[in-house]
Amino acid sequence: MTQGIQTVGLYVRDQDEALAFYVDKLGFKVHTDVRNGDYRWLTVQHPDQPSFQLGLYVPGPPVHDAATAQALNALVAKGAMPPMVLEVDDCFAAYDKLHQKGVEFNQEPVERYGTVDAGFRDPSGNGWKMIQTRRKAAAA
Repeated sequence: MTQGIQTVGLYVRDQDEALAFYVDKLGFKVHTDVRNGDYRWLTVQHPDQPSFQLGLYVPGPPVHDAATAQALNALVAKGAMPPMVLEVDDCFAAYDKLHQKGVEFNQEPVERYGTVDAGFRDPSGNGWKMIQTRRKAAAA
């Protein structure tokens, strides 16, 4: 039996806004967009990771009551949720490309720990770290 993580969810305040950000600015593709009444199951995936989905979910019924949904929305807006990590080949080039598309960075690319990283948040407040792939040392 094969096992693995298929979907990881992010709470967003507005699924259409999140969809536009992840597809138009970050280059993700829509995987699933289905509705059951007011509930919407919306997932996107990075084009180079077809077996992994990022769920864009609005807190609320049927999973959360109104008070819990309000608390979760407040935490997300403050950037209090754990950050996601996006791996890129060249952090400086990716920063330039995404910045030109309107992604607002809260940390420009910085060289440290043997690589380069930058930080941004999605429109709902979810934090992202963009980290450059570590280069392998040449064999001696």
